[in-house]
Amino acid sequence: MAKASVFPLIRPLGGRGRIARLEPVPPCRPQVGKHPLNTPLLPILPPAGSAMNGRGFLFGAATAAYQIEGAAHADGRVPSIWDTFCATPGKTHLGDSGDVACDHYHRYEQDVALLAELGFDAYRFSIAWPRVMDVDGRINDRGIDFYKRLLDRLDAHGLSAWATLYHWDLPQHLQDRGGWLNRETAYRFADYAEAMGRIFKGRMAGWMTLNEPFCSAYIGHAEGRHAPGLTDVRYGVEAMHHLLLGHGLGTIALRAHDDAPVGLVANVCAVTPASDSEADRVATERAAASANHWPLDALFLGHYPAPLRELWPEAHAPIRDGDMAVIGVPL
Repeated sequence: MAKASVFPLIRPLGGRGRIARLEPVPPCRPQVGKHPLNTPLLPILPPAGSAMNGRGFLFGAATAAYQIEGAAHADGRVPSIWDTFCATPGKTHLGDSGDVACDHYHRYEQDVALLAELGFDAYRFSIAWPRVMDVDGRINDRGIDFYKRLLDRLDAHGLSAWATLYHWDLPQHLQDRGGWLNRETAYRFADYAEAMGRIFKGRMAGWMTLNEPFCSAYIGHAEGRHAPGLTDVRYGVEAMHHLLLGHGLGTIALRAHDDAPVGLVANVCAVTPASDSEADRVATERAAASANHWPLDALFLGHYPAPLRELWPEAHAPIRDGDMAVIGVPL
């Protein structure tokens, strides 16, 4: 099914444009096993004949620091925008937060053992920027030590490590200075990326700079359903540009220390018109531009998609000379 967040983007069409919904992907075939605590475990295996069984395909799991680690106040971690967002009444269901989450910070050894039991050979996790750098930009060794221990366990179980530098948890002290609406944040992100590349050189199979910048930019700055909870599409467009600038600068910084591949995670979705009508065609074009082409055209074509200017005529990316070349650094 097309992502629900796509549909608010086509409201200017007056409800006339429709996007066809997609058929769900058939589920993978489970097999029953047991994990170390002797309770049922369901390894998820690719269907017979699937390309996922092919040579070179990585079969693994992915997580986000704020969503699993917990230990929000432990070992020098500083607050993130998600701590602030979750503490704001009405922003999350029943005021839920990531203060404890899955307690992965304390249970990482068990969690990695479970990944191995499931038969995975790769694990993508995010490094929490607020855990590894203090408010003055200095390295927090206690936070770094946690990720070193995690990497040791992954190595012991034969799982390759794929690290995401930013899965939405901007340090709150940077948000207090404007966050992703402030161009300076892109440069602070590059400083962070440089430090991680230097400290963890040779330990990652690959790096991801940003996870789903559409969510950070649009859902966080235009819809307000994610941190930092802003609700102006002009902010969303500005934030996306600075996020992607951070990606480019961060990629350059990582490559100064580490030869591992660097990329970006984009949450794209297939959209098709519900009919051959002009309204449906335009609706689909605009939905695809905002949900898919917004970051990808900037990365690979050197410009933002034209339909966005029609969709949000009041919003303008704060592009400076040389920005698009940095954003489009080869991946």
